[in-house]
Amino acid sequence: MTDDLLGRHRAVLPDWLALYYEEPIEITHGEGRHVWDAEGNRYLDFFGGILTTMTAHALPEVTKAVSEQAGRIIHSSTLYLNRPMVELAERVAQLSGIPDARVFFTTSGTEANDTALLLATAYRRSNTILAMRNSYHGRSFSSVGITGNRGWSPTSLSPLQTLYVHGGVRTRGPYASLSDDAFIAACVDDLVDLLGHTRPPAALIAEPIQGVGGFTSPPDGLYAAFREVLHERGILWIADEVQTGWGRTGEHFWGWQAHGQNGPPDIMTFAKGIGNGMSIGGVVARSEIMNCLDSNSISTFGGTQITMAAGLANLNYLLEHDLQGNARRVGGLLIERLRAAAAPVPAVREVRGRGLMIGIEITRPGTDEADPRAAAAVLEAARESGLLIGKGGGHNTSSLRVAPPLSLNVAEAEEGAAILENALRSIQ
Repeated sequence: MTDDLLGRHRAVLPDWLALYYEEPIEITHGEGRHVWDAEGNRYLDFFGGILTTMTAHALPEVTKAVSEQAGRIIHSSTLYLNRPMVELAERVAQLSGIPDARVFFTTSGTEANDTALLLATAYRRSNTILAMRNSYHGRSFSSVGITGNRGWSPTSLSPLQTLYVHGGVRTRGPYASLSDDAFIAACVDDLVDLLGHTRPPAALIAEPIQGVGGFTSPPDGLYAAFREVLHERGILWIADEVQTGWGRTGEHFWGWQAHGQNGPPDIMTFAKGIGNGMSIGGVVARSEIMNCLDSNSISTFGGTQITMAAGLANLNYLLEHDLQGNARRVGGLLIERLRAAAAPVPAVREVRGRGLMIGIEITRPGTDEADPRAAAAVLEAARESGLLIGKGGGHNTSSLRVAPPLSLNVAEAEEGAAILENALRSIQ
């Protein structure tokens, strides 16, 4: 970096603002599923800015919508009628599956989860929250307080009383050896027992697939079983769809639908991919919950015209081009290819996920002990060969995260899988 951008970064930004790679890269532009760095190197992007560039880099339909809106007006706040915000809210409410839904837009997933917690605690008049072990819900004071992943929880102080529930990780913990049905039954029994020892909670918040946790998930139906227990007691269910929404899992438009036998969640949060890189988050809830606040509130930057224009254009594109179906088809091929590539590598404990949301867990061979050094080495080797992936997980961050834009084609999936195969072999 000719102007020592890394040195300037370290001089003015927090030490905890992590950068990938021993020699961090500056991404300057992108197109489709590829990006380029400041040195002119081209990469196949299998992480999409942490799942935010969900559709494609420089998608013409989105860039055109942003440009045209910027030429009219960029921002006015929620104090004035906003046509793009109303139009996107109508679409999201209809797609959510929540009856009589109301939508509130924010600027991020963190802020969306923060709002959901405000609504749930106000509606239920309780500050007790149930959350999942190994979960991640954002970086604000309240969302850190319900994050069940030690690596992303810098303080134990919180305005909430949080109780952590079993079930978010299928292959670890005391119930890992059980069948799926027995696993669900054991987690439900644990939840019922927990509720017998505490004052009534406001809500359970859960990611259908844990994102930062390494793309772990319970068996399908767990949250439906939880929902039955919660509903009997008036406890709300908040589905955190920040990473799973908009068709990424392939099989469903929303992650909660894999657990939807007892109906949709009471509250749902979203963010990440809906803006294809623009800063959009939001909350959907039944009107009685959304309207329970008895004081004024606004959002200065939530739902601003330019981000709503991007969201509308992106949503139209992904629906018209059936990117959910593409995630199912291409993601299915990719995960099977990665499982075959990982089979002879002793350090790979598990390849998991669905659609274009795939996790590869790295451990010390023959053990369940995390190996973050080996995971970092795979990350480096992939970058050197022209592939960008992410990492995450509990147990010292030893899971690789693979989440390409949903327009990924078969040839690109095969190219990325081949690079990952070589990167995994390099750590043997």
